[in-house]
Amino acid sequence: MKLTETIFGTLHGKKVKSYTVTNGNGMEFTCMEYGCTITKINVPDRNGNIENVVLGFDTLQEYIDHSPFFGCVIGRNAGRMKKASFEIDGECYNLSKNDGENNLHGGPNGFHNVIWDSTVENKENEVNIIFSYTSPDMEEGFPGNLHVTVIYTFNVDNELLITYKAVSDKKTIVNLTNHSYFNLSGNLKRTILDHELKLKSDAFLELDASLLPTGKVIPVDGTVFDFREGQKVAQGIESDHPQTDIVGGGFDHPFLLSAQNHKQISLYDRESGRKLEIETDEPAVVFYTGNMLGNDFSIRGKQAEKHLGLCLETQKPPGDHNFPSLIVEKDQVYTSKTKYIFH
Repeated sequence: MKLTETIFGTLHGKKVKSYTVTNGNGMEFTCMEYGCTITKINVPDRNGNIENVVLGFDTLQEYIDHSPFFGCVIGRNAGRMKKASFEIDGECYNLSKNDGENNLHGGPNGFHNVIWDSTVENKENEVNIIFSYTSPDMEEGFPGNLHVTVIYTFNVDNELLITYKAVSDKKTIVNLTNHSYFNLSGNLKRTILDHELKLKSDAFLELDASLLPTGKVIPVDGTVFDFREGQKVAQGIESDHPQTDIVGGGFDHPFLLSAQNHKQISLYDRESGRKLEIETDEPAVVFYTGNMLGNDFSIRGKQAEKHLGLCLETQKPPGDHNFPSLIVEKDQVYTSKTKYIFH
């Protein structure tokens, strides 16, 4: 395992480190301290061509100016919080309104927008990149001093394991995820419309016009949301299902996973031969098809466009009806793990 460290850029007078890990299979993983962001994952195709399979930029300023959460860790709360407020034990906490009247992904100064501390452990068969950040009490409106650790473990078997840990000195809410946009075609040669997705999920959460879960759980049977046997992403996007219309033509929905820690998610690009399998101990994944991506910026020389990447955000199900699952008691250790296996 080869590890290199560089300076990706400077923000507020502080240098932002970037780490690149290479294994013996031609795979390369790069991440940086700003937002815990995964900036590149280079993967061979069936012919051995090594290309990048995630959306990202080459400069820190582009992430600040344009990034729709490319590759970063989301926190303290993934997804939308209705009316940008919540209540714990009778006390109301108000958050930033950065998505209409709602709070999105922890607010404008959430975990995606801070510089994390980092250390590395370089072992024979794997490298651990350990990021840590202490979110102060009432940062972005959330109670408690929350100490967070995110570990990216990349190994010789083309596996990337993300381990999240957090502990607070007050009762609070925590729901962390990674917001990487995947495109297995390599170097953004094509959109994700022909990607084939397989999801071990029997039901998804209905969304309202504000993209908030209504509380209704809808079985996937007989709908374009049925990915249990695998289907092309385009089949759902091109449908006239009211739930794909409401999110801008595509998917942006929480799927409830029917299994844990056993390759619940599989993504395949037939043309390149690349395949990604994901297993997690989380009960849900938000499947987002880049419906909001516009053409107002470029990504490493490629014009951004709708459906250029897709996200598979493993997490607790968002929404008021699932709020109790987001609560973390004082001194309780929050943990979560998601593994990405590349073929």
